[in-house]
Amino acid sequence: MKTNWLNKRVLVTGAGGFIGSHLVEHLLAEGATVRAYVRYNSRGDPGLLRMLSSQVLSQLEIIAGDLQDELAVRKAVEGIQVVFHLGAMVSIPYSYRHPVEVAKTNFIGTLNVLTASLENKVERLIHTSSSEVYGTAKQVPINESHPLQGQSPYSASKIGADKLAESFFCTFGLPVVTIRPFNTYGPRQSARAVIPTIITQALTQNTISLGNLNTIRDFTFVKDTVTGIIKAAEAPDILGKELNLGTGQEIKISELAQKIIWKTGRPVEIIIDPVRLRPDRSEVMRLISDNTLARKLLGWEPIVSLDDGLDQTIAWIKTHLDLYQIGTYEF
Repeated sequence: MKTNWLNKRVLVTGAGGFIGSHLVEHLLAEGATVRAYVRYNSRGDPGLLRMLSSQVLSQLEIIAGDLQDELAVRKAVEGIQVVFHLGAMVSIPYSYRHPVEVAKTNFIGTLNVLTASLENKVERLIHTSSSEVYGTAKQVPINESHPLQGQSPYSASKIGADKLAESFFCTFGLPVVTIRPFNTYGPRQSARAVIPTIITQALTQNTISLGNLNTIRDFTFVKDTVTGIIKAAEAPDILGKELNLGTGQEIKISELAQKIIWKTGRPVEIIIDPVRLRPDRSEVMRLISDNTLARKLLGWEPIVSLDDGLDQTIAWIKTHLDLYQIGTYEF
């Protein structure tokens, strides 16, 4: 059942991020009244929302704050019907260096969103998890009953947040749905992620510096991820559920790099950079999604192939290379 989003009052946390900015753009196009919660900075920088047109931005209410600020989050949720909670510290390498900040933002921040949503009696809360909570696959493809493994402070913080969401559904009846994207990529993504890292270097340098080339991932184009998030806000009879959003197709990072090199048309060499290697027991070696439940309950399926998605991403990055610090390890 498709929701009529016209004038629906929604809040998007993490709105200035990669997926969040695409979700905001989609919701505005559907006619929703969108409040965007972004992390405060003294520059007044709304993150990737600045990439939207001035016409689109004029329709948007932007609130700056910190997810750890309970009062700020409560005010942001006031009068809202649907909450899309994407706000998080998302970098795994950053979580090695700053585990306390990551844990507080992802756990306490989520607790504040859950509490505010309960107090304001929202119609639905979409909580965004991560495929990293599964850790290295014990069996593939990975379905929602796969064990959760905290192989990094980041993944542990997301496991805690997921369990908080589950507890609020079980204890208080909060209408929450958890979606679990698998390695989303596309235009606007920072070089913190592997695909923009490869593309920016392949376009401009004679070498590409990477970490572990043997890891295997399931990449989902951002438009498909956003469609899944929207469907999770619309579908009946899914409250309390956890749903994977992935393609079910896997590729080794070494093969991905070669594919991108071929697409950019420049002969470049791949170099393993020790700085980019993660601790052995922390590295997640294989992630591949079983999206059966999302197909069944949401009527969702990924549409954009990896080749088409890479073409779109390469084209976007080519015209926005000034946004990237080429060759710098962004964590």
